[in-house]
Amino acid sequence: MSGIYIHIPFCKQACHYCDFHFSTSMKKKEEMVLALAKELQLRKDEFQFDAEYPYIETIYFGGGTPSVLNVEDVRLLIDTVRQNYPVSQNPEITLEANPDDLSEENLKAFAAIGINRLSIGIQSFFEEDLELMHRAHDAAQAKKCLELATRYFDNISLDLIYGIPGMTNERWQQNIETALSFGIPHISSYSLTVEPKTALDKLIQTGKIASPKDEVAQEHFIILVETLEANGLLHYELSNFGKENYFSRNNSAYWLGKKYIGIGPSAHSYDGVSRSWNVANNTLYLKAIQKDELPNEAEILTPEDRYNEYIMTGLRTIWGVSLVRIEQEFGTDYLNYLEQQSQKFIADGLLIITDGILKPTLKGKFLTDGIASDLFYLNLE
Repeated sequence: MSGIYIHIPFCKQACHYCDFHFSTSMKKKEEMVLALAKELQLRKDEFQFDAEYPYIETIYFGGGTPSVLNVEDVRLLIDTVRQNYPVSQNPEITLEANPDDLSEENLKAFAAIGINRLSIGIQSFFEEDLELMHRAHDAAQAKKCLELATRYFDNISLDLIYGIPGMTNERWQQNIETALSFGIPHISSYSLTVEPKTALDKLIQTGKIASPKDEVAQEHFIILVETLEANGLLHYELSNFGKENYFSRNNSAYWLGKKYIGIGPSAHSYDGVSRSWNVANNTLYLKAIQKDELPNEAEILTPEDRYNEYIMTGLRTIWGVSLVRIEQEFGTDYLNYLEQQSQKFIADGLLIITDGILKPTLKGKFLTDGIASDLFYLNLE
């Protein structure tokens, strides 16, 4: 098994664009930490460790906002993993954090308990953007936390969002350059998307905020790719850029199809054959764990499912889609279908095949998800 993902379902406040599972009430936080530790114990024999997967290589605290936890709570969960699973000598242990939680005292403490990678939700260095997104921090805190974090952590990733209504190309360029000025080795960057039933969706429907424009997001994406690559960050996944030796080991494992366990409400797991997911409800999750029950559902992935997932993840990454792997794992019918479906995108300069690897061109990268859906294999029967 490659890694363990631990979902911390709490946030100080709800960002307007977010549709992840979380609660802004901290009343059950300590109860939840104990339940997460118990789920780790209940599932310790779930995956078999073998020559291919001898150790846990990554531990990832996601959310929600993991940095709202006390340092001792995080320590408890790390210790529980180590007590119940074989862990490699040098695991990547990532904590997602918001700038307003990262005091110098907290940073020192997180480093002392074994956190060796921070993923910081900056999103923007401009007040107007942060207010529009309803972030809990301000621009000054965004810069201050990076100044402090770089003193105690070498492996830092930060999140930036582009395509925000009102964000000019110049302001977006400034955001990128500000991030680079701190020597950050990894940047994850996403287009602002309007998810159904979010506060952002309602604000747009009522005319209080303009709808994001695809053409603006595409311009920002090109600026992002060109600027980061010019500064030595490799574009190794559609939304992720890293210097050599700073790619996210946790996320790379997902994209490469490695096994992982997801702990906590709404967390997903994958064992190479099936995918399972925990109930996205804190109360129901807690009640089940207290009864020593696992509150999850599972599905066996069909060859069609696995093919489609490989197409989606492969096209998003620097590793692309291997035509040899398609034929070996799925057969000639799938290979012939892929070659046929990809021809129109190759002709339009959106995809390219090099050394048996299918990849998007720079022109095609922004459209990757849409292209992938057209390559999915449907209705085999």
